[in-house]
Amino acid sequence: MQRRRFVQTGIGVVGGVLLAAKAASAMPATGSGGGDRPWSMPEEGEPHKRTWMAFGASAAYGDVLPEARRNLASIAQAIARFEPVSMLVRPEEMDIARGLIGGANVELVPAALDDLWMRDTGPVFVKGGGKAAVDFNFNGWGNKQAHGQDARVASLVAGRAGVRTVSTELVLEGGGIEVDGEGTAIITESCVLNANRNPGWSKADVEAELDTLLGLKKIIWLPGIAGQDITDGHTDFYARFARPGVVVAALDTDPKSYDHDVTKRHLEILKTATDARGRQVQVEVIKAPTQVRPEYKTKDFAAGYINFYVCNGAVIAPEFGDAEADSAAKATLARLFPNRQIVQVNIYGIAWGGGGIHCTTQQEPVD
Repeated sequence: MQRRRFVQTGIGVVGGVLLAAKAASAMPATGSGGGDRPWSMPEEGEPHKRTWMAFGASAAYGDVLPEARRNLASIAQAIARFEPVSMLVRPEEMDIARGLIGGANVELVPAALDDLWMRDTGPVFVKGGGKAAVDFNFNGWGNKQAHGQDARVASLVAGRAGVRTVSTELVLEGGGIEVDGEGTAIITESCVLNANRNPGWSKADVEAELDTLLGLKKIIWLPGIAGQDITDGHTDFYARFARPGVVVAALDTDPKSYDHDVTKRHLEILKTATDARGRQVQVEVIKAPTQVRPEYKTKDFAAGYINFYVCNGAVIAPEFGDAEADSAAKATLARLFPNRQIVQVNIYGIAWGGGGIHCTTQQEPVD
């Protein structure tokens, strides 16, 4: 399960101002272009214009830093076989990135970065009378990590993509929300309803705001678990939509794991849930690997298959060297995504840092 590593300390500051919820003067959820728009967030499997990534592994990776960089390059190269990739890179690391990635279809964009988790720091793209990008006020997963540079990533990406920015007072990371593109989302309470992000917000408040921002009509709330990893239990390590009405869910079979009971509870909730169109949700389970290479195994190691990424024509998924579990995960994904190639990538360095492939990516839908 996801055990995102606490790689820095302190609270992100930009211009001497703490980065929490937006100030009262922030642009409204209707977007900087003005006028009400029925925004909606496309499902990940809808056609992409490109994938955004960040070559921003922190120095806290220590001896694992070269492996993490190689993993980022491998993920980018795998995706670039199917769609363009734009990767933010610190100027001083540009030569390293070029040397590892090379080839066509990967654009390297100079940018200041704190870390590599584009899913959380980047914007969430929406459509409706045009395309826009929602800035969800990244605050270092509840001010657990310095994030002065990463707090700017959403607006930087929106500008680079040439789309308007939609603002909100809600604090949320992309990894904390999973949508089916038809008005349904899965969200963990432990993340979005946490006082370290949204003090005073109720479920009803969040649901109303996400209806405006993302076109959500039904949220399936999972409890998640707070305080065990830096994200407080992101959705994208617990449950993902394979398509509307079909959810792929994680099961931690280790009774000693803190995720054991919570993943069992999540399955109970999902198996009785209905979506925004009233359909009973079909649940498919993928078990985590039971073994990983010992030199990378730590309490923070993110050993799970749910954190895959769906791009144009493919599903980019992890492999962990557990032949039986890797094969079973690939077979399940191939069955659920029959019209896409299943490409497995070794991500030991990324998983050592507590995340996965989905955590390193953010899709931009076609115009």
